Amino acid sequence: MASKRAIAGIVLALISGVIALEGGYVNDPLDPGGETNKGITKRVAVAKGYTGPMRTIPHDVVVSIYYDDYLVAPGYEPLIAIDAAVTEELFDTTVNMGPARPGRWFQQSINAQCGARLAVDGRVGPATIAAYSACQRRVGAAPLCVAMLDRLDGAQRAEYDRLVRARPTLKRFHRGWATHRIGNVDRAKCRAAT
Repeated sequence: MASKRAIAGIVLALISGVIALEGGYVNDPLDPGGETNKGITKRVAVAKGYTGPMRTIPHDVVVSIYYDDYLVAPGYEPLIAIDAAVTEELFDTTVNMGPARPGRWFQQSINAQCGARLAVDGRVGPATIAAYSACQRRVGAAPLCVAMLDRLDGAQRAEYDRLVRARPTLKRFHRGWATHRIGNVDRAKCRAAT
């Protein structure tokens, strides 16, 4: 079990990694997210009380939004101590696609991989965490981690393909999504889950 200090370091690394991947300010009229900086959309920033220009959104505001809305609110924070690599995948996908889909995919994957009977509601709570821990004990932490990353990446790829079919204007984003968001969590990190 990771210490509180180690978990805090992992949280900072997760957030820093996403900020680096997301980059700076963009306002692409074809991007459904609209005006965005460091991966935070204006809609999200305003909902969190930020009223300044998106070009200069403070770093601490971005970090706070990522922590509160994309790690704690979906229920991923307790998973860090159990499997930081799977948490990284869930967090990254939530930043890219919102919280509902990754949580459901995680629950579906636990049910399929482990024979659990979780309600697939997208809320990663104590029952989901307990089912994942029990599955780790049965299957082994590292093999389960790799299997989960593969399943989550597969679901994400299928969703990207579905989105592009439904909205062809999104095709211009597909290559970037697939290149930067699929397989982006190194499977070697799964060894740390043991």
